[in-house]
Amino acid sequence: MKNALQKAKSRFKIEAVFTGALASNYQASRIGKICAELELECINPLWQKSQLAVLGELGEKKIEAIIIGVFAKGLENFLGKRIDEKFIQEIKPLSEKLGINPAGEGGEFESFVLSAPFFKKRLRIEKNHVFEDRQGGRVLVIDKISLV
Repeated sequence: MKNALQKAKSRFKIEAVFTGALASNYQASRIGKICAELELECINPLWQKSQLAVLGELGEKKIEAIIIGVFAKGLENFLGKRIDEKFIQEIKPLSEKLGINPAGEGGEFESFVLSAPFFKKRLRIEKNHVFEDRQGGRVLVIDKISLV
């Protein structure tokens, strides 16, 4: 991550990094440390917010995100799906049943933002494949992506 941020800072002149950290001290401190080393501002706008409320705000704020990694049993069918109202209705009871975090903050799943009002262009995944690790985790690997 540090190398990628260093390249982005050099190439695109970025000054800050926004994280999606909600409750994970490890996640927030790890990214914060890297940002400090690179003299980048680290912004955690979702820190300590209600996790289900944050998921709901994605649609309200017209942020289009998909699930690109699933690492907990019972979530396999969510890979590649949009995080929308249907997702929230399905993940809430499943999180209670399985004892997992509904926003994936415990590493149960990872998300990727395709479009947001503050993006100049939308990202479109043109080609991808699924990688499955030895522990049963599945990742949607993006082979080709474009700006539209």
